[in-house]
Amino acid sequence: MAKKKSPDRQIAAQNRKARHDFFIDENIEAGLVLQGSEVKSLRSGQGSLVDAWAGEKDNELWMYSAYIPQYASAHEPNYISRRPRKMLLHKREMDRLLGSIKRDGVTLVPLSIYFNNRGIAKVDLGVARGKRKYDKRQTEKKRDWERQKSRLLREKG
Repeated sequence: MAKKKSPDRQIAAQNRKARHDFFIDENIEAGLVLQGSEVKSLRSGQGSLVDAWAGEKDNELWMYSAYIPQYASAHEPNYISRRPRKMLLHKREMDRLLGSIKRDGVTLVPLSIYFNNRGIAKVDLGVARGKRKYDKRQTEKKRDWERQKSRLLREKG
């Protein structure tokens, strides 16, 4: 039940390395509970999902280790930039994800944070399985071959 992505979305933060380190089986869109200054910081293009991951806490999904710096004009004395942030999903979808995490050995990786066409912050979660070193090498070989093939076709035609 992968949700379609709208083409008119403003990407605030991306985790590009995730597609290199994991096989992404499914993409899921989830809401994100943020403070006001975090939203402004994301809108200005600051934020990183490099070491971010999602997990369970009290039968809810939380995003851990995502870096959203404090907005420059905000005056919050005890701001924590890598605090856990709650993700919002439908109950049935959340139960399915939590079950697959426990059973199948998959992990939830935040691929990007973006603002939809209504201006609401969303997380694109990937249901992922880890890649081994030889899988990464095969992916690189395949990518290089596709690039080389497209160059040859351009030169010929």
